[in-house]
Amino acid sequence: MSLHFTSATMAYLEELAANNNRNWFQEHKQRYEDDVRQPALALIESVGERLPDMAPHFTADARKMGGSLMRIYRDSRFSKDKTPYKTNIGIQFRHEAGKDVHAPGFYLHISPSACFIGAGIWHPEADALQKIRRFIADEPQLWLAARDDPAFSRWFYLDGDSLKNAPRGFDKAHPLLEDIRRKDFIAISDIAPVLIEQADLADIACDYFRAATPLMQFLCRALRLPF
Repeated sequence: MSLHFTSATMAYLEELAANNNRNWFQEHKQRYEDDVRQPALALIESVGERLPDMAPHFTADARKMGGSLMRIYRDSRFSKDKTPYKTNIGIQFRHEAGKDVHAPGFYLHISPSACFIGAGIWHPEADALQKIRRFIADEPQLWLAARDDPAFSRWFYLDGDSLKNAPRGFDKAHPLLEDIRRKDFIAISDIAPVLIEQADLADIACDYFRAATPLMQFLCRALRLPF
């Protein structure tokens, strides 16, 4: 068992995608433990050692279930896709005030088809979304300073869903309407899969997280959370 991700990690995820059923998963459960879960927990612990100096109000929780490592089991109740398992590794370092994936956080996504590092807030609840939009509308210079920060904009691009029209209560002629219409405030940086296998992946991830600081500081300020 390796303490970091290896080529065996991607091989396992590829085979799981081709054999996404309970029998195969049970037969290869030790591979999941050795090649996915244990390296992921080791990474979470390593990032956790670095977070206090970088973003002290964000958490690294290395529990097997319910922590920073997102569960492998899919919630297929409302999906046409009834396959039981996720074929990616998702790791989120959430703000201490958040209870789930909809809280501000840093994120690492690993799959054979795409690897990326993310930051921000995905599908925020209505009250949080309203606060972020209002803060952009009322403090446009603060938003522009974060969005257009040289390091942030060089490493990341903004992604996620948006409304087609202006949200209720917002000026349709606002110069930042395109950003106010956002339903997600997430930043993505695609990374080469070879980086996933590096022993210093925690340092690599934290370099990206530092570059995302302007966005995270803005979101925390909008939501009245400490950064």
